[in-house]
Amino acid sequence: MKTIRDIIDFKNKKVLLRVDFDIPIGKDFVIADPFRILKQKSFIDYLVNQGARVVMIAHISATDSFAELVPQLHILLGHEVGFIKKIEDIAEYFENYQGVGLLENIRQFSGEIDNDETFAKSLSNGFDLYINNAFAVCHRNHASVSAITKFLPSYAGPLIEEETAKLQQAIQSPKGKKIVIIGGAKASTKVPVIKNFIDKAEKILLGGVVANDFLKAKGADVRNSIIDDNYQELLAGLDLNNPMLLAPKDFNIFENKILDIGRETAKEYTEIIKNSKMIIWNGPMGMFEDDRFAGGTKAVAKTIADSTGFKVAGGGDTIAALNKFGLIGKFDFISTGGGAMLEFLSGNRLPGLEALGYYS
Repeated sequence: MKTIRDIIDFKNKKVLLRVDFDIPIGKDFVIADPFRILKQKSFIDYLVNQGARVVMIAHISATDSFAELVPQLHILLGHEVGFIKKIEDIAEYFENYQGVGLLENIRQFSGEIDNDETFAKSLSNGFDLYINNAFAVCHRNHASVSAITKFLPSYAGPLIEEETAKLQQAIQSPKGKKIVIIGGAKASTKVPVIKNFIDKAEKILLGGVVANDFLKAKGADVRNSIIDDNYQELLAGLDLNNPMLLAPKDFNIFENKILDIGRETAKEYTEIIKNSKMIIWNGPMGMFEDDRFAGGTKAVAKTIADSTGFKVAGGGDTIAALNKFGLIGKFDFISTGGGAMLEFLSGNRLPGLEALGYYS
């Protein structure tokens, strides 16, 4: 990939910067978790200090517009943030404003999700270069991620460099003493990771809906617990009796539903974690948001944090759990990507990385 080290001079360069501000929003539009925003700050600081003129593009799912969030972004980033409602207003912004610009939610524009080249070309007008610093969207074949690279000299930002390097390190590390912990929901994105690591890790520990699917496929009674309708299709080709795949043996059950792993399973999992040298974690063990069902996730999280092994975690729910338990600073690497992390760990090619030449 071309990286920012390939750019000799940023002074007065007009930079179109893809960032990831897809964050949870609470009551009265208060940003509930600024993790992804704060991960962008140091690079934005660098660009501004180098004399670049920066316009950020991003999407958000929790609300339609960034308009209500701009004052909070100003505080979190430490820069005046100029809100740009329409693409046609970018030229005027450069003429009259010196702060960091933020274009309206990019997914509000027709052509973004369809990776439309006409839209990407209009987005590129007036800029000198494009930098993607949003690993979390690299699994999306969208215009501000892929097509845009056809119209501007394009580079990977430091966050993408770090993410790909750390996740590649996790994949390529020796099989011995390496474990993968997979929980949460969205089994369709997580089973491919299990399949990719079946011969690359010593153990794979299961929790959440993923474990429910696995147990159901093996004929266990999961009662009224949440499972995927197509669990058999998702698990096809996977040897469910492989001894390296560990599913919960006991549970915390409420209203006839499995909502967390049980104490014996938590004990078994934590003993394995303690002896591991590489730990990759995506997805909580249960409904950790409710303290009654947070025990399994907390035990796993705390044991990983206390471990001397190399600790990698990712995914929105996983990060939320780490924040809840005050452990976010005790991991060696936390990926900003949920879906992108899983796609990368599955061994799939990510369109955003492909557009930047990562696989060349």
